[in-house]
Amino acid sequence: TTLVSAGKRFELGFFSPDGISDSRRYIGIWYYGSDPPIIVWVANRDDPLVSPTASFGLVDGNLKLCNEGRAIQLTHGNLVLIEDDGRERILWQSFDHPTDTFLPGMLMSENLMLTSWASQDDPKQGNFTFQMDQEGGSNNYDVIQELSPYWKSGVYGKFIQADQMLDVISFLLSNFTTGATTTSPPAGTISTLAYKNITQPSDDNYNNSRLVMNYDGRIQYLRQGNGSKLVWFEPASQCSVLSACGKFGSCNDKNGNKTMCRCLAGKSLICAKNSDDSAHDFLSLKMMRAGKPDVQISVDSEEQCKQRCLDVCSCQAYSFEEDLHQRAERATLTCYTWSDDLNNIQEFSQDGRDLYVRVPLSDIESTRSCKTCGTNLIPYPLSTGWSCGDPLYSAFSCNNETAQLYFKRPHGGYRVTSVNPEARTFTIQVKNASDCTNSSQMEINLQLNQSSPFHVSSGCSGGQNDFSAGESLGRVWLSEIKIVWSNPKEPICNSSKDCDWPHATCKKASDGIKRCLCNSGFSWNSFHVNCSPGSSESTRENPDFRLYDREKRIKIWIDSCQFEEEDKKGIDVPFFDLEIILRATNNLSDENKLGRGGFGPVYKATFPGGQEIAVKRLLSGSGQGSEEFKNEVVLIAKLQHRNLVRLVGYCVKGDEKMLLYEYMPNKSLDSFIFDRTRCSLLTWEIRFEIILGIARGMLYMHQDSRLRIIHRDLKTSNILLNEEMTPKISDFGLARIFEAKQTEASTQRVIGTYGYMSPEYALDGYFSFKSDVFSFGVVVLEIVSGRRNTCFYHSEGTLSLLTHAWELWNDNNALDLMDQVLHETCDRDQVLKCIKVALLCVQENPSDRPMMSNAVLMLGSEAATLPAPKKPAFAVRAGVSTTASPSSKSESNAVLSTSLEQGR
Repeated sequence: TTLVSAGKRFELGFFSPDGISDSRRYIGIWYYGSDPPIIVWVANRDDPLVSPTASFGLVDGNLKLCNEGRAIQLTHGNLVLIEDDGRERILWQSFDHPTDTFLPGMLMSENLMLTSWASQDDPKQGNFTFQMDQEGGSNNYDVIQELSPYWKSGVYGKFIQADQMLDVISFLLSNFTTGATTTSPPAGTISTLAYKNITQPSDDNYNNSRLVMNYDGRIQYLRQGNGSKLVWFEPASQCSVLSACGKFGSCNDKNGNKTMCRCLAGKSLICAKNSDDSAHDFLSLKMMRAGKPDVQISVDSEEQCKQRCLDVCSCQAYSFEEDLHQRAERATLTCYTWSDDLNNIQEFSQDGRDLYVRVPLSDIESTRSCKTCGTNLIPYPLSTGWSCGDPLYSAFSCNNETAQLYFKRPHGGYRVTSVNPEARTFTIQVKNASDCTNSSQMEINLQLNQSSPFHVSSGCSGGQNDFSAGESLGRVWLSEIKIVWSNPKEPICNSSKDCDWPHATCKKASDGIKRCLCNSGFSWNSFHVNCSPGSSESTRENPDFRLYDREKRIKIWIDSCQFEEEDKKGIDVPFFDLEIILRATNNLSDENKLGRGGFGPVYKATFPGGQEIAVKRLLSGSGQGSEEFKNEVVLIAKLQHRNLVRLVGYCVKGDEKMLLYEYMPNKSLDSFIFDRTRCSLLTWEIRFEIILGIARGMLYMHQDSRLRIIHRDLKTSNILLNEEMTPKISDFGLARIFEAKQTEASTQRVIGTYGYMSPEYALDGYFSFKSDVFSFGVVVLEIVSGRRNTCFYHSEGTLSLLTHAWELWNDNNALDLMDQVLHETCDRDQVLKCIKVALLCVQENPSDRPMMSNAVLMLGSEAATLPAPKKPAFAVRAGVSTTASPSSKSESNAVLSTSLEQGR
């Protein structure tokens, strides 16, 4: 039985959210006749009913779900409880207690909040609230995410154009009725909005509209007719989210998800301000938005505004606009300056203005490099015209009106979304599916021939999922192609004045063309684009990469480490001199340190020619010795897979032992998913590809490689990410080789990391392929949830991420495990599939866990039927200290203790 309002616009009754399979029931109000019901209010959102016979009524002046009825009225979507004494005194009304929806006739007050649902089919309180701006006054509104500002409707200061709300929304929130005047605030209302020029909407538009705080963080204005029509929403894009790219990070929602954020020129990779350089200039950025200026003053000229900023050491940027209200003879400019760290910076924003950001002169000034185009640095040799760069690389143009950089081709231009000088790559956007084929075909489509310095590095990576895409507003999909440019020859010149490098003179080269040739004792470094010490002959021989005779150079070390004969035959890894490594890492300086693990510190090395390599140094007190070091050298040399890290070489001299790996610019997976600032960069699409990549790498080790290998230390910190966010499994020091028919083994020396070890390995020393499967399941749950299993604590007392995931799964609330930042990008079916596969992998009995081949199949197949997971193994700290075997109690405990404190 339901209660229908007069006019049959709203209906009150019990309902179950569309899409749920359990017996949860709620009492709510929805649009009459909507199917599925469009809910506008829920009475018991945090306390669903399971009884089919419940009723509701009034108890002690409050609405209660009970067994007795009371007189109620339902008017305009407002549930009103009236004292039945002839005076019809209102005791309670739902308009005073909204859930996620604001309806015409409601009163917007300072204390009223709209709170989102937890998910699309769960009415309980979610993470987002919509309310009046508590600091900015009633003219503005905020969306709050877990006590932190997520979006604001406006920012003070004429420089910034506020995120405008439609007039009809202002009307809705102004507490008007449709018969009220629209030229002044109605008497007695709480709100004091600015009412000038608000157009009164028609009765139909007004009465059938609603404002909804959606579970994904967007405040939406919808109109009810033949179904719901989405008219407006904010944040309109990812860039509209407050501090979407952090301090000094510029956001461009026209780029793909991977390149949406980038640091301004002159700022470090973590977008921190860099003001050590005493000489500064300003980077001119077109069509920009930024946060609220700190200072707003009147000046006579642009130069005066610029000087005002230069005179203040803390000034980070300035902008100006002409005061149109001044008389012509007294025209002045309004100057805006920012002294705090810049945030909320957006590129190519509608109604954006020119912004001038203060940066070190050394970062933007070079006589041979082209001027920046917006936020894009254009490094030599790339060229936008005859006066800069190398003519051979003149394939770019800068639109000075929009500050957008384009890659020119004979049939048109492609917008450049990012330029990476260190990797010598840039990305372009393509719209046509025909452009996304194999690399060779893409080069043909782009008309890049053999003589071109540009070549396609990777095919179309993901699509741009336009954040602003509502069901009724359309969706834009763009893909990106990465292009690499070849190292340039010496710059062409007419005289030595054209040579912008020290130790270079303009001379005729062997090809008869005048070039900036390096002086005696120096050679051209085409990667760093300068003249480096050393002769050209030595550079060509490249002594830093010469390989030494294995049998002569490492024989003593092989024997001392007790290598097997098979290891000697199979080893094929270059040996590096310690002196070369010290030179490439600036004597292992802290500036070159990338991080630290249980093995020891990791450094970034840059070798002549520009090759970057990660150097991992074994420390004698790390708890890992020659056996683990030998494992790394022998095993990784025999493994070749795109999801396994590649060993470049090694070094042994005295007590020094070092491993050289391919350099991973994005470091390890844990540095993203557990960092609440960087985690938003990993969209669900990226996370799912990472999960698949790890699974494929594990499958290769377990089944498809020449050797069958168990890793024994799989965890998020051992998953490295390259520039493309491709996962690479690393750290094979604990790995073991299995014979063809071998399935398990045991050890008295249990080493691993708490939270990732399977119970049979941690407690009894038994390890198998299923031990790795368990670790993989833990990693998947951490990727999905963004939370560590090793330091997990839930408010309800749960001490394990595995326990928490299992309980949510059993309660049909598995999606609650998902990292909150994924709501806008997630594929719900994929998330649920990953959670279920992970729970299958962490089951207590190893025989119940799938092999990695089955896990890969389950993750990659749309039609695969997955079995129901059983109770997982709950890792507890007390159990970890259990001995591996009675005969090795002291050794096992000691090794395990060291391992847990200094996990790799």
